[in-house]
Amino acid sequence: MDCIRVVIADRHPVVLQGLIRLLEAQSGFEVVACCGDGANCIEAIRNLVPDIAILDISMPGLSGLEILSIANAESLATRLVFFAASVDEHELVMSAAGGAYGVILKDVAPEMLVQFLQQIAAGQRLLPRLSPEQAVPREQGNVAIRENALAVLTDRERQIMRLVSEGLSNKAIGRRLNIADGTIKVHLHNIYQKLEINNRTVLAALAISQNDRQSVAHGDQVPGLAGVEERS
Repeated sequence: MDCIRVVIADRHPVVLQGLIRLLEAQSGFEVVACCGDGANCIEAIRNLVPDIAILDISMPGLSGLEILSIANAESLATRLVFFAASVDEHELVMSAAGGAYGVILKDVAPEMLVQFLQQIAAGQRLLPRLSPEQAVPREQGNVAIRENALAVLTDRERQIMRLVSEGLSNKAIGRRLNIADGTIKVHLHNIYQKLEINNRTVLAALAISQNDRQSVAHGDQVPGLAGVEERS
């Protein structure tokens, strides 16, 4: 594998220095920039095009989720990984729905962090598993009913649902499926009506929850993490 180029962004200098020392001690990694705020982080990603950006979810200027949104909108190739002290349900759902490649807790063992980054560089998404209760906010209604409703989706609608869970925009989904943006909007409208939901974040969470259960059935995943191979 070629050298993995990394940008690190965290509001805590001690975390920045610790990550720099850890990765510089490893063969196969190059830290190309470190940033203490979100604005400098997104500029480093744009200008240096690293393979991976390790981000604090909460940073001054721009949050990690805002950086993820910008990266998606600009179709930046860098794979974003959130490095978090803890992950609440909202942040996890938003990260997964937004297309992050990983959410790694700051108490992870150094050797496991290195292993996870290598897996992400190879195209694997590593996200903590969602229970069905976590995957869909309680105020959105009955999870069991909505999951049963998945059976009424057409093959095309399921395909679009999966691509939404990968963080793709309507335009990107249209390119992937070779259909017009307007047609994607119509399909999403129909999906929302069938599942009785009103936004793509909840749709993505449902898709991720479904994929998690399928992964558990097949086994061989990293404990506590859901792995999804990138599809070209």
